[in-house]
Amino acid sequence: MEVVVISKDSVKPSSPTPPHLKTFELSLLDQLVISPYVPIIFYYPNHHGHTILQAQEQSLALKRSLSETLTQFYPLAGTVKDDLSIDCNDVGAYYALASVRLRLDEFLSHPDLSLTDRLLPFRPSFEASGIGGRVTSVQVNIFECGGIAVGLCISHKIVDAASLYTFLKAWTNMARGSKEVVYPNLIGARSLFPAKDLWLKKASMAVCGSWLKEGLCVTKRFVFDADAISTLKAQATRNGVQNPTRVEVVSALLWKSAMAASKENCGFQKPSLLTHTVNLRRKLSSTLSKDLMGNLLWFTGADCQANDETTLDGLVKKVRDCVAKIDVEFANKAQGENGYIAMVESMKDMGEVSSKGTMDVYNFTSWCRMGFYDIDFGWGKPCWLTGVVGDGCPVFLNLITLTDTKCGEGIEAWVNMDEEEMKILESNSELLAFASLDPSPLPKDEVVAVNKPHAMNIEIDPIK
Repeated sequence: MEVVVISKDSVKPSSPTPPHLKTFELSLLDQLVISPYVPIIFYYPNHHGHTILQAQEQSLALKRSLSETLTQFYPLAGTVKDDLSIDCNDVGAYYALASVRLRLDEFLSHPDLSLTDRLLPFRPSFEASGIGGRVTSVQVNIFECGGIAVGLCISHKIVDAASLYTFLKAWTNMARGSKEVVYPNLIGARSLFPAKDLWLKKASMAVCGSWLKEGLCVTKRFVFDADAISTLKAQATRNGVQNPTRVEVVSALLWKSAMAASKENCGFQKPSLLTHTVNLRRKLSSTLSKDLMGNLLWFTGADCQANDETTLDGLVKKVRDCVAKIDVEFANKAQGENGYIAMVESMKDMGEVSSKGTMDVYNFTSWCRMGFYDIDFGWGKPCWLTGVVGDGCPVFLNLITLTDTKCGEGIEAWVNMDEEEMKILESNSELLAFASLDPSPLPKDEVVAVNKPHAMNIEIDPIK
């Protein structure tokens, strides 16, 4: 399959950013993340019988609505100034239109995760996210059938998954001509969590830097349907866990399976740390959290020592207890000029756990209930979405991203892990009793028979 970029442009805000807003200061929590970009791709089948020419016209409409949306979300039209601010210089979002010489249903029938990054404007990297890098980049991919894939990379310095959804909701409302206008809360995060220097960035790198692994990263999808999750919940409930959630039971089973893979790979059980990101918006008052932009996240962790039992219910309890630490009280203490005290204590706890010698670390983040399957530019809702793929990276995190399935009740787990341990994980019988490995996101009656794998080439210049 060939992907050829046929046009490249800069989409500037429809109205210039006022001079007094030219520098956007980041919040303290924006220093916490170490990933360079938030990548996401939405796949839209051609349900309306549009020709490729009509699909290209839809792309032009997208550009117009993006220009209007960037007026409200003006920092997203800028460039990275430094680790504390964004230069709101109206350079605009990078916008590429690409032609994909394959049908969308063929691609989705047997999706190759190692190729999905090719549908993004570039492969996310720390180099592209440095000083002078654009905050927002978009690539619209038009397949031979008229189907469309919209790929975005937005700097993680300024958005997390929740604020990405806020931006996309505003953009799609504008594209559809909706009367509902989304006004982002751009200053709330930095007023609650002000930053004067880079102490949190340095502290978080001191803790999280040891979590990076060298090797060859492989990405696989493990898809849990609603029935499998119900069974896992029932199993945990029978063993004393009250009302376990989808995310808790799936996280626990994946953690259990990853520890088993590590043990088989190295010959002994190493201590293990699970981390989970917690959305602080849910811990703030509703008036403060409405459409709040920025990284309103905090990390929490649970450890499992080499001699600890690794029963599903025991691990579910560990997941629940660690997330429960980041509560309303923590969110209140972490705010304001003295909020660093609560943050330091939390970082200290994480650092003490991860400094106990050689330890496996598995980093979980949940995009569940974000509403991404409601992102409708006017062509209908997406049939699938793809997120973080680290396939082929020589330096990586053991990163597991949980997303909803299209029906909303299942979970797709995007697992980025060392190649050797992944070979063991993908044959784990307990895990495969509940999860399907890399299934097609299409309904069974829509899967197209493909006789041989397709190679994908792409022509695109690096982003500056």
